[in-house]
Amino acid sequence: MMWILGIIIFLILAVILWFAIPYSPMKAEFMRLKDRQNAEQRPSEEIFSEEDLARLPLPLQRYIRQCGFIGRPKMVNMKMTHRDVGFVFPPPMPKLKIRCTQFNRSGKPERVALIETRLYGIPFEGIDAYQEGVGSMKGKLAKSVTLFDHRGEALDKSSLVNCLAESLLMPSIVLQDFMTWEAVDGNRVRGTMSYNNLSVSGIFTFDGQGLLADFTTEDRMYVDTEGNAKQIPWSAVCGDYREVSGILQPRTLQAVWHLPEGDLLYFDGHDTLIEYDVNE
Repeated sequence: MMWILGIIIFLILAVILWFAIPYSPMKAEFMRLKDRQNAEQRPSEEIFSEEDLARLPLPLQRYIRQCGFIGRPKMVNMKMTHRDVGFVFPPPMPKLKIRCTQFNRSGKPERVALIETRLYGIPFEGIDAYQEGVGSMKGKLAKSVTLFDHRGEALDKSSLVNCLAESLLMPSIVLQDFMTWEAVDGNRVRGTMSYNNLSVSGIFTFDGQGLLADFTTEDRMYVDTEGNAKQIPWSAVCGDYREVSGILQPRTLQAVWHLPEGDLLYFDGHDTLIEYDVNE
């Protein structure tokens, strides 16, 4: 009996030590993907000018001016740190509080995000990525148990939509050749992103001050934890703007699925910080 007890104690101590050490395979993978995405990127010497805006719809011109980007360097990447997020996995998973660190690239649509939280008291980490035209979504429990690992055309398209939805937060991507824009009315523009034989579009709506209020699309695919996908209307909502280093940026960011049974607010962020041209 003593040797059985000894094995149990050893296993308990091993689990405690595994959770206590800072190393995580998922974090290591995130850093590798982030470093690959940011490799060989250097701060641009170009600045945003009125000439850059001339070919853009008026609501988009007004937004870039209002946020304070004119005269600022054109960013090559963006880091978003979401520090206070209520997050809901597809039912029946519970609602969670998460921290999310994300990097986007401007030269081509790429992004990678690391999600950290606890699921039933056990550490959970997830990676949501779109690189080289391929979308992926992976989640692990206790640093080692894979809960899901999804890829496929539906996820490629949804991931490209994410890049489009976040494009106005890093407006150097607005000027890229893979973007097209058209005015809908005085407060709305349609943006289309075409990359790697895929094309997605959606409507950006601006408030009375000219700031981005929301983005809506029919092109994003709802993927449940089993990997099943279906096309569902989706919105990204932002607000509570503040000035950071002379640039207006939203503090709150939300993502909503408009499901047949009712809206699902699954990403509810209230303390987001945006930084440009950083690698750490």
